[in-house]
Amino acid sequence: MSAIATRRMPGTGLGRAAMIVLVATALASCRDEQAPQVQDRPVGVVTVAAGQFADDLQLSGEIQAEKDVGLAFRIGGRVLDRPVNVGDRLTAGQVVARLEPTLEQNALTAALAALEAARGEVTTTRNTFARQESLMAQGFTTRPRFDQAQRAQETAQAALETAEAQVELARDRLSFTELRTDVAGVVTARRIEPGEVVQPGQVVAQVARDDDRDAVFNVPAAMLAGHLADAKIRVALADAPAVTAYGTIREVAPQADPVTRTFAVRVGLQNPPDAMRLGSTVVGIVEISTAAIIAIPASALTQQGRSPAVWIVDPVKSTVSLRNVDVLRFDPDTVILSQGLEPGETIVSAGIQALHPGQRVRPLPAPGQQAASARPPRP
Repeated sequence: MSAIATRRMPGTGLGRAAMIVLVATALASCRDEQAPQVQDRPVGVVTVAAGQFADDLQLSGEIQAEKDVGLAFRIGGRVLDRPVNVGDRLTAGQVVARLEPTLEQNALTAALAALEAARGEVTTTRNTFARQESLMAQGFTTRPRFDQAQRAQETAQAALETAEAQVELARDRLSFTELRTDVAGVVTARRIEPGEVVQPGQVVAQVARDDDRDAVFNVPAAMLAGHLADAKIRVALADAPAVTAYGTIREVAPQADPVTRTFAVRVGLQNPPDAMRLGSTVVGIVEISTAAIIAIPASALTQQGRSPAVWIVDPVKSTVSLRNVDVLRFDPDTVILSQGLEPGETIVSAGIQALHPGQRVRPLPAPGQQAASARPPRP
């Protein structure tokens, strides 16, 4: 039994020696192999740039004259003639309507007769005063007679001036029987017909002056609360969008319309084309631009906790870090940020799924650059 034990012990020593040799060989081979190198992860990147966000609002309105003039007689009477109609173009000094002048002509005749009588009275009193003045110098008259002649002359002179004024007034009233326009424009409305009796100041016709034109829109109150006053407005014809003109807001109605609850806004047009006639339907496009904003691709947006974030690329170390941003608006392909990024920074736009803070990345070339590098050179 001791002999069997003696034979097993040498066998056991040989097995251990073989295992030691194998372990040493494996360790030597591990030392000879090189450690695998960590490669930078390829990602798509974009450089942040600042811009402005523009929004267009469309309004429907019509072309109106900047100034409308209501023509009216200064005196009352019966309308004899109205030679103009709606749509007629007027020139300065043209007759718009006439009243029957019989009463005014009779008044002028009476005033002229009174004027002639006043002139005769002045002549008589002057002669009487001259005679009394001569007699007073010779001592053949009394002071009361002299003073009476002098007062009569002064009274006659005052009556003459009154008669002259009455003649001028009668001539003016006769001229007022013809209503003439002092501005050039287009008749937009007529309010009387021949045979009617009008009162002084009653509007006979409405005239749109040829000076300038406005585009009038009905604007909701919510829109007035914005920066509409500083907006640039482009006005185009509804049936001919190529016919356009630009303008600025000239007047905003202080009170809303009781039916539509909107405010009338008048836009003064700058050099409007002739095709924009009065009453034409137009479309006003309000171009509102915001302050400087930053837009990034939608694929660059990720999340850190419950806040939106983006991966920032360190230009020196080529490593990435996560930064929270504030989103102003989501568009189909882009995201508008209000803050969180600065112009000139580089962010990851593609391959953000497997990134972790501090990881090294390698920017991929732009699609245009890839196509150029893949194209074989010309012989």
